[in-house]
This record gives sequence, C-alpha cells and structure tokens, in this order.
Amino acid sequence: MNKPLKQHLIDPEICIRCYTCEMTCPLEAIEHDDNNVVVDASKCNFCMDCIPVCPTGSIDEWRIVNEPYSVDEQLEWQELPEQEELEGGSSDDADYEAMDDAIAALLADAHKGAGGKAKAPASAAKPTINMYTIGKPIEATVQGNYRLTADGAETDIRHVILTFDGQPFPIIEGQTLGIIPPGTDADGKAYLPRLYSASSPRDGERPNFGNVSLTVKREEHGVASNYICDLKTGDKVNVTGPFGSTFLLPEDPDARLLMICTGTGSAPMRAFTMRRQRTVGSKSGGMTMFFGARSPDTLPYFGPLNKVPQSLLHTYMVFSRLPDAPKEYVQDRMVVEQDVIAALLQDPKTHIYICGLRGMEEGVEKTLTNIAESLGEQWGALRDIMREDGRYHVETY
Repeated sequence: MNKPLKQHLIDPEICIRCYTCEMTCPLEAIEHDDNNVVVDASKCNFCMDCIPVCPTGSIDEWRIVNEPYSVDEQLEWQELPEQEELEGGSSDDADYEAMDDAIAALLADAHKGAGGKAKAPASAAKPTINMYTIGKPIEATVQGNYRLTADGAETDIRHVILTFDGQPFPIIEGQTLGIIPPGTDADGKAYLPRLYSASSPRDGERPNFGNVSLTVKREEHGVASNYICDLKTGDKVNVTGPFGSTFLLPEDPDARLLMICTGTGSAPMRAFTMRRQRTVGSKSGGMTMFFGARSPDTLPYFGPLNKVPQSLLHTYMVFSRLPDAPKEYVQDRMVVEQDVIAALLQDPKTHIYICGLRGMEEGVEKTLTNIAESLGEQWGALRDIMREDGRYHVETY
C-alpha cells in the first residue's frame, strides 16, 4: 500500500519570478519555463536552502499526495491545487507525522530572518499576475531616464519611466515587473529578467497615460542595472510581469501604514504614497516612513518627500554616513521614536511594510521585538497575527 508523500511546491500566484530559489538550490531541483518556477519532486531532498532566500514566501507550499505532481503539470498551473483526498494512507499515518515533524523543524530554522508566508491586505485590489512572460514579453518604450541622486554622489540611482504604447500592463502598487537585458551570459544563455518594483501608482507616473516608473540603482557589475541606467528616451525594452499578489496597498482609507525602507526599497513606498495622495488625500489613516540612506545626496526622492504634507506622510530620514555625525540606521531612529511605533503596533488598522537590503531586516526585527515587549506583547506572536491578517509584509533582497 502506497503511503502519502509530502511534496514541496511553489505558489504561482505569489511567486514574483526572481529565480533566486532556482539559483540557490544545490540539487538543481528547481526549474522554470516561460510561465512558472517549479520544484522537481524526484530531485528535492527537503534541504530547505531555498526557503530563506525567497522574498515572498511563495516557496513555502506543501501538499500531501499519493503521486507527486509532475514538473509538466506544475508548469501549467495558474494557482495551487487544493489538497487532494488521499488513498492508501492518511495524514495521521505515523511515517507521515514523523516526516512532517522533521520538515517543520527544518522550516523553523530556515525561516529565521525570512519574511515568511505573506497574505494580501483584505481590502487590496485583485492583482493581475504573469500577463507577460519570458517567451512573450511586452515591448515598452522609454519615456524618460532621470538621475535622482546628486551628480557627484557615489551612488547613481535613476528614475526610469516606461510607456506601453496603448497596450495593457495592469500593474498596481507593490507589484514588480521584469526587465530582460539583451544578450547572453558566459554560458551563452539568454539573461533572465531582473525584477524592479513599480514606483508609480496604478494609474501611472502621469495619471491615465499608461506609463510606469522604476527606481534603479546602478551596480558596478550589474548587467541589468547598467543596461537600464544607460537607457535613452525612445529606446525599446522587453518587460515581463506583473508579479506579486501580497505586498499590496490596502484600499481601506482608514488603514495606517508603517513603511520601513532603505535606498531603492523606497520604490513601492512612493507608489503607495502617490496612490493615497490621488485617492483619499487627507482622509487617509496616515502613513509613517522610516527611510535610510548613506547621506541626503544618495537618498532617492529626497526633495519630493519633503513636500508631502505631514498630515498624509510623516517621514523620518536616517543617514549613516554624515560628516562629523555618528552612524544612524533606520532601526536606531525607530528606537528614538518608539512611542510612535508603539501606538501603531497597538492599532488593528496598522499595516507594516519593510523593503530594502536583506541586512536591514534583523535590526528592524530586534527593534520591533523590544518595542512590543515594552507593551507586554511578544513580537513573534503579534507579527504572526498581523501576517495572517494581511498586515505584515517584507520584501528584502
């Protein structure tokens, strides 16, 4: 009699096709086509190396099956199948329970420092997913490419505006799109898309003009970042997406947003802020942002952020490399402003968004832990409740 098996799967609705899990897997058990990223059950040994690198939690999906879903079946999925009814065994089988306990222990360790499995806010709009793929991208035209950081600054961050020339590309705040760099890598393979968050709201950088903006930092050896930062007005670009169905803006105007970001992690926060300015304005539940950079001349959108009314957005700008000043990071300013954070943590209307370099997450988590404990709360438990309610979101890279 065959006993049930536990199969590792990827949620195609949540996956943002960053391919980090595929590049991380030591067994080459993860693969992709133009449509999906999937796990080959015949190769996966549950090592869990792919779990902590996933920015969305889409990698952490499981089903108990009599026969594993094939790679070909998974590649056709638009959403995960429901748990099937089992034959020849049951979920209380002793062997299955032992395996489940072992996997749970591995997952608990793998999720340390990871964003975990996220849910979209209950009031968020339903997003369109994977409309354009590697095999069938959409061609966009560059409308503009503007340097955001000071000309002499070490960091070169660009604001790039793309238009789709009347073709549909229904991306909403918090979603990402992929840019396919031209050419091939050292192995002669076409480059995979690089993902960038939309920094404009759903009605466009300019309302109703069918365009979208990106915030891109030039990396010294970055294939995609250098390609994008060097684009000229009128250039054509192959785009995939949209991707992402959880890191989304609540439509509830009374929702309060706590946004914690560094560098280009500000892109989705800019989209959130612009959406609220255009729709709910002063009726908004309010937004609070802790925004970190090395110095003012390396902080994107420094000027425009200062012009947003404090009644809508209260911004704490934090700099780690100011002359004759001690280093300060976002978690340090959060400690100083812990009364503000504490009030937000106690409000069931609060949604938390963390976006930026992966290294920031540990410090932010420690600070939230300490502030929650000062309120008599366990941060781990509170965070899990918020995540289950669709009110806690992390995307770090």
